[in-house]
Amino acid sequence: MAYMAEQITDIADMPRGGPDASWLDRLLETDCPEYLDRDDVDDDVKRGIVAALDRIGTLFGEHDRNAELVLREVADIADPAILELGAGHGALSRKVLEQHPTAHLTVSDLDPESVAAMAASDLGDNSRATVAVIDATAIDAADGSFDLAVFALSFHHLSPAQAARVMAEGTRVADKLLVIDLPRPPSTVHLLRLAVIAPFALWWPFAHDGLISSLRSYSPSALRALADHAGVDVAIGAGLLDPQVVVARRRS
Repeated sequence: MAYMAEQITDIADMPRGGPDASWLDRLLETDCPEYLDRDDVDDDVKRGIVAALDRIGTLFGEHDRNAELVLREVADIADPAILELGAGHGALSRKVLEQHPTAHLTVSDLDPESVAAMAASDLGDNSRATVAVIDATAIDAADGSFDLAVFALSFHHLSPAQAARVMAEGTRVADKLLVIDLPRPPSTVHLLRLAVIAPFALWWPFAHDGLISSLRSYSPSALRALADHAGVDVAIGAGLLDPQVVVARRRS
């Protein structure tokens, strides 16, 4: 597979496969938003997608695995203050609260509807949880307010410029930023995955957003470029099918 020269002069122009992405990988991306990010999509459709994400995450143990990743990063802190960005349904924060008896969570999302739903749930009644509308690209919090910020399974929604900004903001308000997101497989594997999803995307909103998510996912190369632009150091763990796990820290 031929690779393109690294000629990214503006982070906004960076392909989702990174500066060294092949020509095929550059074709396997889109600027089309998911239903969740569109203003012209009925709220009932959006709520259905969020509910499906929650159910599937529960069914396949995704919420538990992500909670383990969060707890691993704060294992040496007695009463950790954790900020979840882009929480959506709040299942991750709910799991962390269940599994860590002294953790304090700020559970946030940019979407007021999602925040209202979380506030009306058990999260809103939990004395160790604060539910709030927060823009992850411009977090209204002082430097070092949290021990950990986490952005799980939503990072691909961001444009490259927004993603770099979230890395900068997340590592400003917290000692570390943990990003858990979809993997971007090699192009041939990616094509096969898209072919499997595509027929369902025509009639099932959840599959539609899954298809778009796959096309908008970032490669490790892209994540390193975003981190460099944001002025942070990252450690990246990624498998072919497993979620990518990124731990970011601001450079000293």
